[in-house]
Amino acid sequence: MLSPERLALPDYEYLAQRHVLTYMEDAVCQLLENREDISQYGIARFFTEYFNSVCQGTHILFREFSFVQATPHNRVSFLRAFWRCFRTVGKNGDLLTMKEYHCLLQLLCPDFPLELTQKAARIVLMDDAMDCLMSFSDFLFAFQIQFYYSEFLDSVAAIYEDLLSGKNPNTVIVPTSSSGQHRQRPALGEAGMLEGVEASLFYQCLENLCDRHKYSCPPPALVKEALSNVQRLTFYGFLMALSKHHGINQALGALPDKGDLMHDPAMDEELERLNSIKGENPNSHAGPCTIKGDTCDASTRRT
Repeated sequence: MLSPERLALPDYEYLAQRHVLTYMEDAVCQLLENREDISQYGIARFFTEYFNSVCQGTHILFREFSFVQATPHNRVSFLRAFWRCFRTVGKNGDLLTMKEYHCLLQLLCPDFPLELTQKAARIVLMDDAMDCLMSFSDFLFAFQIQFYYSEFLDSVAAIYEDLLSGKNPNTVIVPTSSSGQHRQRPALGEAGMLEGVEASLFYQCLENLCDRHKYSCPPPALVKEALSNVQRLTFYGFLMALSKHHGINQALGALPDKGDLMHDPAMDEELERLNSIKGENPNSHAGPCTIKGDTCDASTRRT
């Protein structure tokens, strides 16, 4: 049965909304690049396995960053893969630096940009040095906001800077961003970091931004809720509020609630399977990320 959403949209709009053309183009490119291997088991099987991997969210593993961030589904899939692969970091209580978290990200996406990792770490650390240690849960939820809403947050940073300089919110010019390009976030002055801007005025600008922004935005009602208890706020205070908001995490749908972050029955079952195999064959070695279906395992140790 077709979903109500599918019935309400014309075919071309539904296909565009789901970025089907992006996946078709990527599948064809991979088909051409690996045609000798694929010819052994057939094109139909290749497309079946490709789109199964898209549905399972494993299609983004070890891919280039331009593909990882190309669609909302890819971003959600990458967030979920990062959580599932490195959940043991949080489960063991390890604290890592920004550079160490970036190394973990690069295990899944070799060309993942350092700038995005730095921005995510800044949400957690704020005024602290960038080499300070962070818990897995703190970094993960900050990274989720920064990675998924990256273009939106670039525009928010520009609006915040304009409000600090006293511009009328009705004349704020929202910068445009092209996919795959991440501009340097405006340097926020010390006074601005301490004093911030009026929350109601800031929200008014964000509401107007969400109405016309072509990239993903947090639900405006949830943004308003996140700002409801403050009169003034700083830019990084706003990002921290987003990262800690239960409703925004649920709306995004990539990660479980913080209380369930260390629980993943499917992953635990897969780990038990791998441990049993290793017990039967002590000479076998699992790599840093062992994939089966839509699960992967990666563990890290600090020396």
